[in-house]
Amino acid sequence: MTSTSPTLGAAADQARAEVRGLIAGKGHAVDAARLVIERLERAFVASALHRTPALDQALRDLSLVLVGEDRTALGGKSPEAARLILRAVDRALDEA
Repeated sequence: MTSTSPTLGAAADQARAEVRGLIAGKGHAVDAARLVIERLERAFVASALHRTPALDQALRDLSLVLVGEDRTALGGKSPEAARLILRAVDRALDEA
C-alpha cells in the first residue's frame, strides 16, 4: 500500500534511524543493501513505515543490484550502484 503522508510516531522514527544507520555503516555496500531491504520490509509489514513509489522503486533497483552481485552480471559495478541507490533510499525515508 502506498501513502502520500509520512508515517509518524516512535516506530517510524526508530525504523528510519535504523535504516539510516545501516546506510551509513562501515562495510560493503551490497551487504548494507541486503540489510536495508530486510529492515524496510519489516517496517512495512509492521506498519511502522508506509510504502512510497520512491522507496518501492529503490527496493526494486536494489534487488537488481543484488541479483547482479550473486550472478556477477554487474561485476564490480554492484557496490557503486548499491551506494547510489542507498542514498536515494535515505532521501525517500522522510516521506515513508
